[in-house]
Amino acid sequence: MERREFCKLIAAAAAAGAIPAKGQSAAGTPPGFNKLHQTYEEFCATPESQRIFYALVDGKIVEKRLNNADWSPTEWGEAPELPGGSWDGVPMLAPVEGLNGDGPYKANWDSLLEYDAPEWYRDAKFGIWAHWSPQCVPEYGDWYARNMYEEGSPDYRFQNAHYGHPSEFGYKDLCAQWTLLNWEPEALIERYKNAGARLFIALANHHDGFDAWNSKHQPWNAVSHGPHRDVVGEWAAAARRQGLRFGVTVHQARNWWWFQTAHGADKSGTFAGISYDGRMTKAEGKGQWWDGLDPQILYGVKHPKDALPDASYVKNFYDRTRDLIDQHDPDLLYFDNALLPLGWGGMNVGAYFYNHNLKTRGKMEAVLNIKNVPDKLAKAVVADYERGLTSGIMPYAWQSETCIGEWHYRRSLFEGPGAFGSYLPPRDAIHWLVDTVSKNGTFILNIPGKPDGTIDSKEIAVLDEIAAWLKVNGEAIFETRPWTIYGEGPNAVTSGPFQGASISAMGSKDIRFTRNKANTVIYAIFMGLPEEKAQIASLGLSSKSNPGKIQNVTVLGTDAKLKWTQEADALHLQLPFGLPVANSYGVAVKIALS
Repeated sequence: MERREFCKLIAAAAAAGAIPAKGQSAAGTPPGFNKLHQTYEEFCATPESQRIFYALVDGKIVEKRLNNADWSPTEWGEAPELPGGSWDGVPMLAPVEGLNGDGPYKANWDSLLEYDAPEWYRDAKFGIWAHWSPQCVPEYGDWYARNMYEEGSPDYRFQNAHYGHPSEFGYKDLCAQWTLLNWEPEALIERYKNAGARLFIALANHHDGFDAWNSKHQPWNAVSHGPHRDVVGEWAAAARRQGLRFGVTVHQARNWWWFQTAHGADKSGTFAGISYDGRMTKAEGKGQWWDGLDPQILYGVKHPKDALPDASYVKNFYDRTRDLIDQHDPDLLYFDNALLPLGWGGMNVGAYFYNHNLKTRGKMEAVLNIKNVPDKLAKAVVADYERGLTSGIMPYAWQSETCIGEWHYRRSLFEGPGAFGSYLPPRDAIHWLVDTVSKNGTFILNIPGKPDGTIDSKEIAVLDEIAAWLKVNGEAIFETRPWTIYGEGPNAVTSGPFQGASISAMGSKDIRFTRNKANTVIYAIFMGLPEEKAQIASLGLSSKSNPGKIQNVTVLGTDAKLKWTQEADALHLQLPFGLPVANSYGVAVKIALS
């Protein structure tokens, strides 16, 4: 996951929107830059001393070689803007044509702005995400693959204590231990459906480079190694059999920067100066379990800190993602990136996804998620707010996603006290969902899985509470649209990515509104169990929201009548006794209009 500076996003978006359909390298650039003269597999197999990289130095793109004496690992990388327009250090002009596929969408923002979010997505409102990869094997949380190579970090110490030093037992070896021996996708999808999910999303790959399907362009994949199962394919089949829409998330674009730690070495101690297993080549696998595989393709090649992504790397990203689309035809494609990643690579994948969806469905049913989307591009995609919320109703469909714990499974969260351990409590998850829907969004909740393919009992407990609430109140959530205003009350959430924890401030005097699509019913959802006598100022006859005359008021989940009067100042309610237990998290009042 990532954050990026908003001003850079606007500048990049402007550059991307203006790109022509054809072009050539900017004057003065090296002849090999942004050219596909070899595959990524061939690039990885090239001896370290012979690899040519490119970097922007003093405003010019120059050739560069790796110098181990001044090497240090990157994290996200600070890719500069290149002459002629770029994103993530990659030009917007592709070195080959036709990557956008057959159809009306071209690889530029002006073309993608013709998109409209499909009705099914706007109706779905709630989805479950399985963010699984071999990084869940140690049950030690997210980013383990990177952090295990950071000397002295908790992950590094855990790795040494449980598996061995990363020069001897590296991340590639953990991939073989992602067994999923007890994984039953049908049963899990049934549980998620019962919890109210209308959409299921599977992680296709993370920054670690391992593909969770039968990948044609990445030999380090789940069919060939680890579980020896097409994880994405089995998820897709199970979801579709049970009537859920299916999505995939792609995080691979960051591998160029993120996994450079695997090429380091300890600076002190017994293993000082001994390179981690990121140094290993295909030849060193002879006679090993990974015989025939090149670790460089998993970890990414060691490169200068300012090296721009090689064109072969970008094409490999494109090929893998296109293969994922072709094999599994997802309804939703999510990139863990600000804007579409890797310049021409991401722009062409986005256009290809839209064109492919039109071709296979006969109408636009695709959802494309990216992050940190400037307002001018919000119509082109469904903007995603990682662990975030908004301050008001958004003009276009958007998505909020968070995790019940960490993105990859961490056992210590299960071991926390209480019925829900240290996981996101169901109260906050439900309020997050309600707030998102009231503002024209869809809420996605990640349930991280254990390495055997199961989820734990406290994760199930949270899901059961969400299921019970939605069984009573789902009418106020599913297939609704925002009302004139999103809500009222004394408390407010903090807007923006990574601000979702502010939802915990909501109380029973905070109210969120939705409406049915016919605009004949308003739902007012109290964020908690209100006192017996309550009021809703926004539904008063003199309110600025102008609700009109109310015909009837009921409480979802009960046939008990309630007393109500619509006055100038507010709708006054006297709630009935004996509300369902699930309503302790929130009471939905149904208001029929004249």
